[in-house]
Amino acid sequence: MTKLISTFVFFIIALVSSAQSLFEKEMSNGLALWKDGKNTEAVAQFEHLATVNKNNWLPGYYVSLINTLQAYKEEDKAKMKNFLDKAQKAQDQISQIAPDNPEILVVQAMIYTAWIVYDPMTNGRLYYTDVMKIYEKAATIAPNNPRVVFNKASFEKEAATYFESDTSPMCEKIKKSIELFATFKPESPFHPTWGVERAKEEATKCN
Repeated sequence: MTKLISTFVFFIIALVSSAQSLFEKEMSNGLALWKDGKNTEAVAQFEHLATVNKNNWLPGYYVSLINTLQAYKEEDKAKMKNFLDKAQKAQDQISQIAPDNPEILVVQAMIYTAWIVYDPMTNGRLYYTDVMKIYEKAATIAPNNPRVVFNKASFEKEAATYFESDTSPMCEKIKKSIELFATFKPESPFHPTWGVERAKEEATKCN
């Protein structure tokens, strides 16, 4: 009986280990595709992973993030809307898994910001306050997360520029975020690490 139980336990451990190894392999593949600029293939990889790992927010996070970043670069309004709709669909799913996750909150704020870019006159009034509330919440949860610090400061800087206000406080926060990026340690090889290049680029625009 003892031998039978030991064999069963070993079998379960082997199954779990195999599943973890497959997840890690496919996550690595998805991130490699994204790094190589193969966004469509990367999103497909992460969508598949999200389907079979319903309690893990990371695959859906990258579906949302990649679509959001593509929306920012898209000049065609119809395509931009399509990217944002896909991003929000993934965002809605991962927000249920980890509603107070600062990384997820940052991407939600980015989606709303993209909608402001899409139609400033209409969506600026709709989303500005929501973006600020999301960043404030994220900053309360993770005040030293570099993506939280940078994205919040960057958004505030754009608003200050629009209203012809002093941007130096935001610039100091952007520079602080670069220091935070240097010491930030992700929970795993698959947790978010992006943002430092954007922060450095934004810092060069500061006086």
